[in-house]
Amino acid sequence: MPVLVNGRAGQLDPLDRGLQYGDGLFETMAVRDGRARFVDWHLARLADGACRLALRLPDQEQMRAQIAAAWPAGRGVVKLIWTRGAEGRGYRPPVNVDPTCIAAGFEWPAWPAAAWSEGVRLRYCQMRLGRNPLLAGIKHLNRLEQVLARAEWDDEGIAEGLMLDDRGQVISGTQSNLFAVIAGQIVTPALDQCGVAGIMRRAFCAWSALHATAVVERSLQPDELETAAEIFMTNALIGAWPVRELAGRQVPAGPLAVRFNSWLAAQG
Repeated sequence: MPVLVNGRAGQLDPLDRGLQYGDGLFETMAVRDGRARFVDWHLARLADGACRLALRLPDQEQMRAQIAAAWPAGRGVVKLIWTRGAEGRGYRPPVNVDPTCIAAGFEWPAWPAAAWSEGVRLRYCQMRLGRNPLLAGIKHLNRLEQVLARAEWDDEGIAEGLMLDDRGQVISGTQSNLFAVIAGQIVTPALDQCGVAGIMRRAFCAWSALHATAVVERSLQPDELETAAEIFMTNALIGAWPVRELAGRQVPAGPLAVRFNSWLAAQG
């Protein structure tokens, strides 16, 4: 697992604000031969997050170089982290400090092929997502809600947990976005209050638009999923996993996840 800190093999400064306070952002990318899939979208989200957190904007070419250096050949995963940098104690953001860039490369996960062909099982999480419009959509480093949600189950047969917000509305999986076909519409939860606007979520919406089918982003209640004709989860690595079971209830198999994955495979 190669790990580069500011372009070099080395140790992270223990005073880095990403470590001390979660003061930073990250992107997890599917990479082949040094190039991340949908790299422009990943870097655009990173830049948007930097603007919202008032971080120095990352240099696009530098980020591409870091990605390539972390996983130069074959198929793998790169996690890119961008923090405010290392500084002394205190929450007040420092003014003159150099940001830290961490690029870590990982082997491609060995998921079972049945996750795509047969679908996966989901459960509901007890942990709720707190609403904060300023942080909604971006991939900041504070992931304790997801950590605690994922700690709720040990059953290897359950692939993902579905998270609600503090009002009881469906938001996302612990590491994925949700889509459902309800009353003939493709629906995905609105993420203006909390949750992460995933890159594969964006890719699916773009693919759907190519086929003249709009995706409706709106609030979504759990009981609506009981009537869904199809449910699937997306993220930057898995593409789309169809859901075959949610909280013990069987979910009908639908065509959208299969068709989208076929298109995605053709993108490289």
